[in-house]
Amino acid sequence: MKRRNFLRNSLFGAAALATVPATVTAGATMSETSGETPFKLKYAPHEGMFRHSAGEDILDQLRFMADQGFEAFEDNGMSGRDTATQEKMASLMARLNIRMGVFVAHKIYWSEPNLASGKADKRKEFLDDIRKSVEIAKRVNAKWMTVVPGFKDFRQDMGFQTAHVVESLKQACDILEPHGLVMVLEPLNFRDHPGLFLTDVPQAHAICKAVDSPSCKILYDIYHAQIQIGNIIPNIDAAWDETVYFQIGDNPGRKEPTTGEINYRNVFKHIHSKGFTGILGMEHGNFFPGKEGEMSLIKAYREVDGF
Repeated sequence: MKRRNFLRNSLFGAAALATVPATVTAGATMSETSGETPFKLKYAPHEGMFRHSAGEDILDQLRFMADQGFEAFEDNGMSGRDTATQEKMASLMARLNIRMGVFVAHKIYWSEPNLASGKADKRKEFLDDIRKSVEIAKRVNAKWMTVVPGFKDFRQDMGFQTAHVVESLKQACDILEPHGLVMVLEPLNFRDHPGLFLTDVPQAHAICKAVDSPSCKILYDIYHAQIQIGNIIPNIDAAWDETVYFQIGDNPGRKEPTTGEINYRNVFKHIHSKGFTGILGMEHGNFFPGKEGEMSLIKAYREVDGF
């Protein structure tokens, strides 16, 4: 057993007992629960991360998140929820003072080119999805939506592909700007998602500069960036002027901070020192199973958020 895991397991029993929250009554608001101290940064859990502690109902999970001190929530699948559920979630988040993070704005092409191809039908499909996402964003009080430009077109030079992508993003900005909404471009690493067009933060930075709109910015996923190019903190600084959102995951394994090689305490301290007030999405799995694993995850965030 690795030393880190041994220490975490040996100390876990007492730590878990110390952090187990009071039961959250269904329908309770923040003022009706004990509530932990908010974190220094706005970390955003996702659906299912605390299902063993809070149950399967998404509203109960939101209440549990708020009671643990989380002030944000992200939901890649929000666009797939029915309108009534979206409205219930938005109402509850407003009462709990939870900010809505990203949701995925469009159909992502994982194995064939779409935006990089320059094809008119693929661009139209993308823009239609963006229009639909405007209505979803309004309904759930969201500001940011994730955009992944899709697969490379290996039959075209990278320069031409980039021009096609930039043009599609400019047209999307024409839709988003009047509503004050922002699409965030997420570079994805070569190991988990081979063949995609957008793979690293410097590339995303250059594209945002070319699009030149307040509605096109960077989602800096620290897990993907560590695998793709590393040099996390210097690249955060270099891309800072175009970065509005972060996502989290340790490497290897894509689990919570303290379970891999990334020094998240230092990374979060640096982000906080730069005055960041946005959201950091917890786009990762739980290292340990069950309710105890969920308590361990919360404890890990308390540790790295302490700076």
